[in-house]
Amino acid sequence: MTALHATTGTPIGPFTVLVQDDAVLASGWTADIGDLLPVVHRSLRPAEVTAVDRLPVLDLVDAFHAGDVAAVEGVVVRQRSGPFLQEAWDVLRTVPAGRPDSYAEFAARCGRPAAVRAAAGACARNAAALFVPCHRVLATGGGLGGFRWGTPVKRWLLDHEAAHTPVPA
Repeated sequence: MTALHATTGTPIGPFTVLVQDDAVLASGWTADIGDLLPVVHRSLRPAEVTAVDRLPVLDLVDAFHAGDVAAVEGVVVRQRSGPFLQEAWDVLRTVPAGRPDSYAEFAARCGRPAAVRAAAGACARNAAALFVPCHRVLATGGGLGGFRWGTPVKRWLLDHEAAHTPVPA
């Protein structure tokens, strides 16, 4: 089956999405689809990919980068792995913008407080950056930790979300 990909410009560089049947298979701050295909689970990897000028999901990406940090929350994502990673990716979508977790807090959210390395691994294996917000998980102790798209991108995202998220009452 064929998947479509398109790129939009953002303040932190080009952002590309790979979409099949209206679900994001992979995404990230790159203009090169070759950076995204390897992170798609082999059972979901499309046989063909076609570049298009625009995909509707990019309107939400643009809205996010313009300050509507909730714009990308309902985007349908399709990833596949074992039960822990599947659950962890679902849990990542509950980490609120502007209030990042540590890897330890994220592991606890996943119901496995001792599985800090596994929680970090779930972030590292996330193919759908931004839509599954792995950038919202920090190293225990407050450091940025890693990020597939680079720590300057992660820092920008965290600062952007903090600046555009209402402070809870």
